[in-house]
Amino acid sequence: MEARVEDSDSFQRAFGEALIAAGKLDQPGLERATRLANGRDERLAGVLAKLGLVNERDLAAALAAQLNAPLIEQVHIPDAPLEIEQLSAKFLKQRRILPLAETEDGYVLAMADPLDQYAIEAFELATGRASIICVAEPGLIERAIDRLYGERLGEVTDAAAALDADQGEDLDVERLKDLASEAPVIQLVNSLIAQAVETRASDIHIEPFENEFRVRYRIDGILQDSAPLADRLRAAVVSRIKIMARLDIAERRLPQDGRVKMIVRGKPIDLRISTMPIMHGESVVMRVLDRDSVELDLDVLGVREPSRTRLDEILAEPHGIFMVTGPTGSGKTTTLYAALCAINSPEKKVVTVEDPIEYQLDGVNQVQVRPGIGLSFANVLRAMLRQDPDIIMVGEIRDGETARIAAQAALTGHLVLSTLHTNDAVSAVTRLLDMGVEDYLLTSTLTGIAAQRLVRQLCPKCREPYVAMDEIVERFALRQHRPEGEITLFHARGCEACNGRGYLGRTVVIEALKMTDRIRALVLRHADAAELQRAAVEEGMRTMFEDGVTKALDGITTLEEVMRTTRDV
Repeated sequence: MEARVEDSDSFQRAFGEALIAAGKLDQPGLERATRLANGRDERLAGVLAKLGLVNERDLAAALAAQLNAPLIEQVHIPDAPLEIEQLSAKFLKQRRILPLAETEDGYVLAMADPLDQYAIEAFELATGRASIICVAEPGLIERAIDRLYGERLGEVTDAAAALDADQGEDLDVERLKDLASEAPVIQLVNSLIAQAVETRASDIHIEPFENEFRVRYRIDGILQDSAPLADRLRAAVVSRIKIMARLDIAERRLPQDGRVKMIVRGKPIDLRISTMPIMHGESVVMRVLDRDSVELDLDVLGVREPSRTRLDEILAEPHGIFMVTGPTGSGKTTTLYAALCAINSPEKKVVTVEDPIEYQLDGVNQVQVRPGIGLSFANVLRAMLRQDPDIIMVGEIRDGETARIAAQAALTGHLVLSTLHTNDAVSAVTRLLDMGVEDYLLTSTLTGIAAQRLVRQLCPKCREPYVAMDEIVERFALRQHRPEGEITLFHARGCEACNGRGYLGRTVVIEALKMTDRIRALVLRHADAAELQRAAVEEGMRTMFEDGVTKALDGITTLEEVMRTTRDV
C-alpha cells in the first residue's frame, strides 16, 4: 500500500461515502459526525466510534479498503512480542501501534489510526527502518498490547490506588463525589466495562470482602475471577458507578437499581446496575446488554426441530397465552423478543409491559413498569386492553392478579406472550394454578409453554471429537438419536480464539409443550407434574435434556454442559 496518505477533506469525504455505500452509515449520521469532527479537529473515524454510529470493526474494514491496506485479524497477532529496544510499551499503547513482524523492507505495523503520521514518523526515526502499515480495530490492538507488553487494567488500577482515597464508611457526599470524579477512578471503571465488552461478559460482579475487593465476570454463564481491586478504592469505585447510574451515593443501607447508556468500542451498550448492602460494603452487579450482539431470531438462538415447528404452531394461534419459563438468566426474555419479532407485522398492534425494557423493537409500543408511582404490571395491563392491541407481551407474570388479567385478555381475543419462573414446561401449569388462575380459565386460554436453559457452545476451532464409551451410550440412551455406527461426542480443549476456555458463546436447549385435549383434560383434574410430563412426551414433546443431547452429538456443546444445565444424572 501507499504508506503515506494525506488526511485530507477529500479522503474523509470518500471514507464517509464508502461507509454509506456499504450500508454501515446513513447520510444524516455522516453529516452530524463530520460537523463534530471539524469542530473538534478530530478524525471522522474516531468521532463515528464515539457516537456509536459505526462499530470499530466496520470502521477498520472500511479504512483498510479505502487505503488498500491489509486488515489484521486475530490469527495475524504474534505469540511473542517483537523486542524493539528503542520503543516503550507506553508509546505503543498511546499511539495504538502493534509491531507484527520484521521483514527486509521494514517493520510490519498494525495501526488503529493508519493516518497518524506523527506516530509513523516517530516509529521510523526510533528504529531507523521503514514501516509497512496495516489496519486493525483498536480493541484488537489494545488486547494484544496488554497480553504482549503488560496489563493495562493493572496499570489503571495502580494509578487509581495511588489516590488519597480510603474505604471508610463515614465519608461525606462531597468527598465521595470528589473521589468518583478523579480521572484514574473514571478510567478504572471504564476499563472494567470495556474488558467486559471485549470478553463478551454478560455481568460484572464487584464485591467487597473483609480483606479483598473482588471483581468477577460472568462469561458464557460461568463466573470468572479478574484481578482484585485495591481495598482503598471501595468507596470511590462504587460511588463512580452510582453517579453513572444516577443513584443516591449517600444511601448505603438500601438496595438501588439504575441504568447506564454508553458507547464502548463504537457500540451502544446498556448497563443495568444493581447495588446491595452486604457485610463489608456494597455489592455491585452490572448487567451488560450489548444490543448489537443479540440477533432476535429463533433459528439463531438455537431453536431446532421439532421444537421450532411446535413454537410456530403455537404462535400462529390468533389468541391465547404463550409462556416461556426457566430460571433467572436462562434467556427467557430474549426468546420472547425473538418470538415477538417472528409474528410482528404492520397489520398488528403490539404493546408490551416490561421491567426493564431490554431491547427497543421497531413498530412495538413498549411500556416501562414504575411501581413507585403505581404503574404496576397489573395496572398497565388493564390500561393496555383499552388500546385495542392484537398482541400483548407481559415481561413477567409475578402475581395472581397479573396472571388473571392476562388470562382474561387472552379470552377476549388477544395473543398474550409472557415469562414465568419454573424449572420445566409442565411446572408452569401448576404454578399458574397456585397463583389462583381457575383451571377452566387456564385450559381455555393457555396454548403453549416453552421451557429453556442456556448451554455453552463449543469453540469450533478447537473442539476435540472422541468416541463415546459404551457405558455413556447406554446411560444416556444415545442410540435413540444415532441408531447406527460409532457415536462421537466432543471435548472442550481451548485455544486463542476462545481465550483458552474451549467454549465460545451460548445456545438454547428448549422443550415446547403444546396444549392438546389430553393435556387439558389432565389439567382440569389437577394431575401432578409427573403425569403431565409423561403425557407431554407421549404427545411429541422433546425434553430439554433430549434437545441438549442432540446438540452434543452434533458438536455444538458437550454432554457435560447438558447435564450441568438440565438435570442431575
